[in-house]
Amino acid sequence: MTDTIQHPKTLRQRDLVLFTVSAILLPDTLASTASAGVSSLSWWAILGTLFFLPMGLISAELGCSYPEQGGIYTWIRNAFGGRWASRVTYCYWVNMALWLPAMFILFAGVSNRIFQLEASLSTQIGIAIAITWLTVSANVVALKFGKWIPNIGAIAKFLLFAALIAGTWRFLSTHDLANPITITTLTPRWGEGLQFLPVIIYGMLGFELASSGAAEMRNPERDVPRAVLWSGLIVLSLSVLGTFAVLATTPTADIDIVVGVIDVLEVSLYGISGAGTLITALGLCFLLGIYSSCAAWSMGANRAAAEASLEKELPAWFGIELPSNGSPVGAALLTGAVSTLALVSYGFVSGSNEDLFWSLFAFSSVLFMLPYLGMVLAFLRLRGADGEHPRPFRVPGGAWGARISALLCGVILLTAVTLFMVTPEDGPQWLVIIGVVVALIFGEILVRAAERSTGSNTG
Repeated sequence: MTDTIQHPKTLRQRDLVLFTVSAILLPDTLASTASAGVSSLSWWAILGTLFFLPMGLISAELGCSYPEQGGIYTWIRNAFGGRWASRVTYCYWVNMALWLPAMFILFAGVSNRIFQLEASLSTQIGIAIAITWLTVSANVVALKFGKWIPNIGAIAKFLLFAALIAGTWRFLSTHDLANPITITTLTPRWGEGLQFLPVIIYGMLGFELASSGAAEMRNPERDVPRAVLWSGLIVLSLSVLGTFAVLATTPTADIDIVVGVIDVLEVSLYGISGAGTLITALGLCFLLGIYSSCAAWSMGANRAAAEASLEKELPAWFGIELPSNGSPVGAALLTGAVSTLALVSYGFVSGSNEDLFWSLFAFSSVLFMLPYLGMVLAFLRLRGADGEHPRPFRVPGGAWGARISALLCGVILLTAVTLFMVTPEDGPQWLVIIGVVVALIFGEILVRAAERSTGSNTG
């Protein structure tokens, strides 16, 4: 280990819960999942059982058994060696750098709606670039201060979801459901559901993120499993209720994937005193929620990339840290540069903010899911090759429980990756496929360059 900076231990169990909720609970995906229709509620229940639960259990076991700075990087390194760990960590990092632009285009689009800016797409791209660099700034401050961004963001999301649920209750007291909920409409339809399943799966990932800062946790052996449990219950409950709110107030055909949540607030709160001011305040909660999610993901992914660099598995630029607090300033600046380039490049080929959002979202999501395949395989490998290692928490069911959990997660992740690249309605998404291939080739170049600079071959 070449990292000699002492990381202050500032993260408590409460911080881990709020950090994880802030990262996973995404109000911005509610409209996308609700677009699948009423059957999306059933898909939440099915995937919650077959994917969300086992992924949480796997993350809890790895996080408390191997509480090392870098999280997913160190788990895969321990299982398969440095080269594979660096490949996976690169995907983890570059997905985040390419996902931020999608989220900040959403941020700009929601701002456009809330404040009635009527900004052009180029102006919205400018707003997204500005917020990108504000996120970079959040990565540079000490985590004892930076942690408050996801903490406050989680609270803002709680307020937003509470308003969505309460507003929907009010709406239903005088209106019928916009989309009738019956046995027929709830029944999952494989053909229709395929297009939207990846978005639901995407919204269930992130349990492992806080473990990227394991060296900054006070008691990871105790706190990680508890944080996974509480954050999982919160995320699943609010995601289902939030999806229901969209379906209850907006016909499926009218759902806008960028500003759909704001539409729900306008419909459900219409007519109450001060509705305009309240909707603006809740819109600001939505914006803060987007920003805090991005800040949380960038803090975790940049720390994982920095750890890979410090162990000579990624180029040295990723490993530049501030001596005063160990913040991953090198990885953060690279994140800002890649995000800015993606916004400008994709902006030339997109006709609207909705097109730009989905192209960037699908592209980054494929790269996002690949590291989880590595994580699941590392979990199985460590269970077998390092079976005597102390595990404060284990996936229930012994060896078969571990295998079944890993198999379910692996198959569902592979399905989601495929559906992002080949959609049932439109066939191959060549822009997404080409972008993923180019990103992976560039990552391989970086990994080999790091090896050549140190004369190592670790994989």
